[in-house]
Amino acid sequence: MAGTGIPGHNAQSIEVIDMHTAGEPVRIFDATSLDIDGTTILQKRRTMGEQFDHLRRAMMLEPRGHADMYGAILVTPSDPTYDAAVLFTHNSGYSTMCGHATVALGRFLYDRARLQDRQQTRFILECPCGPVSIDVTPELAPSAAPLVRFESVESFALSLDDSIEVEGLGTVSFDIGYGGAFYAILSGSQLGLNFHETPLEQLVEACGKLVTTLRANRNFIHPEEPDLSFLYGAILTDSNALSSTQFTHNLCWFGEGQIDRSPTGSGVSARLAVAHARAQISESDEMQFAGVSGQAFTGSVARPSGTGIIAAVSGRAYYMARSELILEANDPFVHGLTLPARFSDFQA
Repeated sequence: MAGTGIPGHNAQSIEVIDMHTAGEPVRIFDATSLDIDGTTILQKRRTMGEQFDHLRRAMMLEPRGHADMYGAILVTPSDPTYDAAVLFTHNSGYSTMCGHATVALGRFLYDRARLQDRQQTRFILECPCGPVSIDVTPELAPSAAPLVRFESVESFALSLDDSIEVEGLGTVSFDIGYGGAFYAILSGSQLGLNFHETPLEQLVEACGKLVTTLRANRNFIHPEEPDLSFLYGAILTDSNALSSTQFTHNLCWFGEGQIDRSPTGSGVSARLAVAHARAQISESDEMQFAGVSGQAFTGSVARPSGTGIIAAVSGRAYYMARSELILEANDPFVHGLTLPARFSDFQA
């Protein structure tokens, strides 16, 4: 953070790069100069939430952001062999893995290396869920966006064919998959809805009811790290089965009701892990996953690993803006604004 140079104003500024991957935004902020305490990335994540959360709010919330804004805060890696470390942020907090942001960061790191006269195309990105490897393939056309492919942490199926009673929806069947974060995975038909014909608002509402019910009634335990033991959201699909011969769709509900415009890289990884556990796909299969924007990620099983798989996901990211966000000290919304559910919720 720095002063703005605006005469007579007590203000600071945050320099950000705005990108999107398949229509899903990611606002990149380099916070390595802030010296965020923590010997591990998860400790830095906690420090960010406890001591610097006002910066997340300023960047993600209105009036500088919006309800579906997403962010990537670069911090100092806990291991000097990593090329970069990131904290993923959104409207309501911090996530543990994000595929669309990883694709954007792959291009960002590649371009930053080129500006430093380094021809680097492979990067190790430290994420809260663990280190993720990124490979960038430059396009022959100078103006084309490079293809970014990442191999995530181990993805696995936590449970298959589970079910729960959801008010207004009856008994709902689902799988739980992990792709750097836990998701409930189910087709629209399991909610009694036609995925392609039902209004998006109705699909979103049903996903929200399911996630709220599961968070209140189930535990989601990561085998190694308590900080990863929570349900991040739901992946609603257009089919129960995943097939290498079919183009498939994901609707991702995450956080406190954000909707991913992209197919969701961590959701693709989780869905691949569930399909692999069901023996629906093999390592040689490459599949196309589209989100609500219609733009696709390619997903595949890079290799089996432990009780799950290492998933590979690829896509392209694009620059939108280089901005200086100004934080005036006397601005009542210097650290963001969240719309209330009703006027009586406004604080005096």
